[in-house]
Amino acid sequence: MQQDSVRRTTVAAAACGVLLLLLSACVTTAPDAARTRGAQDARGRAAPTPAASSAPTADPTRVPGVGDRLNRRVPAGSRQVVAVYGEGRDSAASRVVLYTRRGGRWHPEGSWPAHNGRHGWTTHHHEGDGRSPVGVFTLTDAGGVLADPGTRLPYDRDERAYAPPAGWDEAHRHDFDYVIAIDYNRLRGAPPSDATRPWGAARGGGIWLHMDHGSGTSACVSVSKDAMRLLLRTLDPAHDPVVVMGDRATLRA
Repeated sequence: MQQDSVRRTTVAAAACGVLLLLLSACVTTAPDAARTRGAQDARGRAAPTPAASSAPTADPTRVPGVGDRLNRRVPAGSRQVVAVYGEGRDSAASRVVLYTRRGGRWHPEGSWPAHNGRHGWTTHHHEGDGRSPVGVFTLTDAGGVLADPGTRLPYDRDERAYAPPAGWDEAHRHDFDYVIAIDYNRLRGAPPSDATRPWGAARGGGIWLHMDHGSGTSACVSVSKDAMRLLLRTLDPAHDPVVVMGDRATLRA
């Protein structure tokens, strides 16, 4: 989530307050995991549900369930899409589907229950609104508390920078074991923990794919550990991966 790098022991005390501010957005007390649990195999993968892969047309060259407006924003050279299908504009429940493009067609490779912002979705995200931004964003950088699981993305392992504050409850202790930065209001090519906001702090930032704690986030998208590991091992900068995210109705528009 939203956080600054904590690199040196000499600044750890000062950075604690910044870390609390930037990370606390992922904490919520409104669990709705029961609505989003789905059957998964031993690798954490589940067959996409019909709702997750329904499309406005039967055209297999389009990202399923995504209308013209957002389809046009998917780079022509992209061969990997992480689609986040929110259940509703004000819902924290969603489903993540990984697609790869082969022969000009999009093929589902995995599907997982997920959570988004605890207040749902918005096309005009701002700091503290509790909603995830709708749109198409590149995926260029990863990191976390745990060692690189074998990703081709640049990976920033830093136990201190990604460790949740000590006051967080047990449910949130592993949120940032693995993270993939969503390139919304951030510097591409920088570690996810870099808090630089090119559009200004009011527009929010520090929006990640990260591990699920069973309820909504501030603006991030969260999935299981198995899903994060598979995404990290699959996403490849050479394939121009992007995330297409939003509530289903807005995605179809």
